Order: sequence, then structure tokens, then C-alpha cells
Amino acid sequence: MKLKLLIPLVAVVSLLGLLLLGLGLNSRDLPSPLVGQPAPAFTLEALEDPKEILTEQDFIGEVALVNVWATWCSTCRAEKPLLMELARGGIPIHAFNYRDEREAALRYLEMTESPYRTIAYDPAGDAGIDWGVYATPETYVLDADGVIRYKRIGPLTRQLLLDEVLPLIEKLRAETPRAEQLRAEPSRADQAGRAS
Repeated sequence: MKLKLLIPLVAVVSLLGLLLLGLGLNSRDLPSPLVGQPAPAFTLEALEDPKEILTEQDFIGEVALVNVWATWCSTCRAEKPLLMELARGGIPIHAFNYRDEREAALRYLEMTESPYRTIAYDPAGDAGIDWGVYATPETYVLDADGVIRYKRIGPLTRQLLLDEVLPLIEKLRAETPRAEQLRAEPSRADQAGRAS
């Protein structure tokens, strides 16, 4: 009889423990399976010119940020001054305008300065799903080869930029010339083949 009461009690306590553990996790710290992977492919219209088609290749070629934003997102507006500073400092920033109205986004960009080099318009959120977007804003750091090296869910802060984002960008930029040099050098096998 006591065993019949003990089993449900253990199950309820275990379930409550898991629930409390889950509530204690910060959703901004969720690991992304995309970090270390190539940027997911997409084909979208450019926000400012629907006739221009953008793909992930438009975000690749140099160390860059990719920011996911929308006009209805108040925290996106709050982080924009930091993005402007980064853009003025020479850091390329590409973007997805996510689940937004094109007209609202264009009005917003007319009223304020834009930090973005390229903006892909993702009204249905399809590319966002492939990129693992949980909410706006989100920011990714891409290396020059288009590999996602960092993901931030939520707004960037000055401290986060100083502690994580800028040191990573500096490190990736330092690696880029060496990687380009290695790609440009013929392999030893090629050299040996030419010598014989």
C-alpha cells in the first residue's frame, strides 16, 4: 500500500524539479545548433527593392553581423544606436526584416538612419525559421566564409559588445587573411606533381 503512494509522489516531485530547473534557465542562453554551421540558404526580396533578390551569399565574404529586426519590436529600436556605432566603426551589418509590413519598415528607415548594408524582407518568417530565430531582435556573427560563429537572442548591450561580440569579430578578422593566404597557396601535392 505504501509503495502505491510513493511512486506517484516520486513522479510528482521529479516533474516539479524539472519544471523549476526549466524556469531557472535564461532563454537568451539557449545554445544554437547553427553555431559552427554555414549560414542557412534563403532567397528573399530586398526590403527596399522587391525586384532585387537576396540570398545568403549577399551576407558572405567578410566578417559581418546579421541582425533580425522588426518595426513592432521595441527592443529592436532600443538596440539600434549600438548598431549605428558598429556600422560607423566599419562593421558590416546585414539584416532580416522579420514578420513585418514592408511599408512600416520603409517608413521607419526613412525616419531614422540605417545601420544595414543589406536587408532581406522575410514577411512570413520562413528564413527566420531556418536560421533558428526565437524572437526579435537576434544577432549573428558570420565569419568571412559564412559560418555562424555566434548567436545572441535579445538586444545587444554595450557590455555584451565589449565582452563577447567585438573580441570575436577582431579574432575572426585576424584569422581571415591567413585563411585567404592558405586558399591561395598551391598545396604541396600540387607542387610535387608539377615538379615531377
